[in-house]
Amino acid sequence: MSTIHGATELRPATAKRQVYSPLEIYWDAFQQWRKRERLRAKLCQLTERDLTDIGITRGEIEYIASKRGIAMSHRSAGRHNGSAPIFMMLCSACLLVFASEARAQCTARDVLQNQLRLNKRPSPIMPQVLVRSAVDVPVWKKITVGNFSDSLALRNALNTVGCGIGNSAGEILARPTFTLSATKTNVELFAVSAAELGFETDTASLADIYARARQLGFGLAAAEVAPQLRLQYFDQPVGEFLIIGMEPIKTWNGELIILTVANGGAGLILIGQDGSADAKISVMSRFLFVRSSEASKAPTQ
Repeated sequence: MSTIHGATELRPATAKRQVYSPLEIYWDAFQQWRKRERLRAKLCQLTERDLTDIGITRGEIEYIASKRGIAMSHRSAGRHNGSAPIFMMLCSACLLVFASEARAQCTARDVLQNQLRLNKRPSPIMPQVLVRSAVDVPVWKKITVGNFSDSLALRNALNTVGCGIGNSAGEILARPTFTLSATKTNVELFAVSAAELGFETDTASLADIYARARQLGFGLAAAEVAPQLRLQYFDQPVGEFLIIGMEPIKTWNGELIILTVANGGAGLILIGQDGSADAKISVMSRFLFVRSSEASKAPTQ
């Protein structure tokens, strides 16, 4: 066991770096944290049966993720026969998770490198400004839709760049009611918070937010906008969660889901959330809408 924990000290002396800058130390720590978060997320996505197959319980996920799986063989040896093969399976799974980063553009490291390359700084926190009309709101971002033949090609594109897809979001993308535009077009998106729509309480129902947005001249976006934005927004800042103002789509179990494009710190991801009419949404949450056809025709001041 000492061989495992001491392996990093067996490299030739000439290969050691003599001086680490504060940025390098921070980056190394950030990489380790990112790997733990990715492992934790992957393990949490497994079913109870899958967890049993690799010899752990759901209650052990936090421990294993914090130890990066090294301590797995001790803790399970008393319970499972053949723990060494199980440990190897878990290690192989971890390696697959980490190795996929080589082809990704959505990992936390890639996002940070992209922001540094573009010299993009985090957007300052702007005061909430009450929206009087959709006509007064500038375009937040323009994206392209209608450039994939089917939803499978779209999901494959997300997998190719390594963007995470939550369980409910993945189910939505596979539903027959999730459709794609037949023609390639540009879509203008407008970002507003529920507070900017005029809500003064801590939360508001999704139905009320949608109703207020329509009154002001916004329209709901097509569901396709969510994965398309995920593919066209690699420089999303950490901590930003953008809810797509869209008609909810039912899962196989009948749950209503809307999609969110997010960067929670462990990489870029597309996730689903409660899309029922009475779902309570924080008024600080930011939504992405389109302009209604009537608002688009109105003259700008």
